[in-house]
Amino acid sequence: MSGDGTTAEDDPLQTAVWRLRSRACWVDAAALLTPATPQAALQRASLLVERCLYTEAGWEDAEDALRTAEALAHTDDERGAAACERGYLAYAATLFQVRDRADEARAALGRAAALIAPGATGRPLLDFRRGLIAENLTRSPQAARAAYRRAHAGATAHADPLLLSATWRHLAGLALREGELTEARHGFAESLRIREELGYLVGTAPALVSLADTETEPEASRLREEARRLFRLLGGVPTWLAHRLAPPETGAATA
Repeated sequence: MSGDGTTAEDDPLQTAVWRLRSRACWVDAAALLTPATPQAALQRASLLVERCLYTEAGWEDAEDALRTAEALAHTDDERGAAACERGYLAYAATLFQVRDRADEARAALGRAAALIAPGATGRPLLDFRRGLIAENLTRSPQAARAAYRRAHAGATAHADPLLLSATWRHLAGLALREGELTEARHGFAESLRIREELGYLVGTAPALVSLADTETEPEASRLREEARRLFRLLGGVPTWLAHRLAPPETGAATA
């Protein structure tokens, strides 16, 4: 989850890629990139991997793009970044029960950690993804919190606002589970603010729903309704949000 294409200094290609990505058009965004260099191949792979996370589909396309990125990687940073994407794809397949690839996910992120230097720009994203595995696969909230905090500090240092929105969101989620409502509300609000400022539409509905979980009525219902509007606008993406946005049962509310 990098912030490519979000600043005024970016070139027209990156701006176009960002706009398509933020509107859930990952395939169209990937089509703009010719995988002739390690950087372009990796960015193309990351777009298609992200598509899997939001749509639970496109696994073969992501695998093909990732193999191309791995083949073109020559430096430690490039190999590490490709391994980070490999781990993220394996994590997603495990999370959505497509296939149990938890061991592959851990091994790939471990490889990435050996290749990406602690102060490198790719390290915060790696820390974040290791936190996801700790939280959702290993079920170790303490390890997840430590990884998210490292990622949060790195995202701040490297000025990666989109990653920062993710670390705010996941730290807030851990706080909510522990009953720290004020801390959770603050984190979810920060995540939502950043995503709205970036125009990251595909990530805004989940942020709205998370914030709604910390609010009282009528604000909670207003936030969920805004999330439903965005969810419909983007054609039912992210797919895993559908059950959270199901309309109230018939007769549950009065006119």
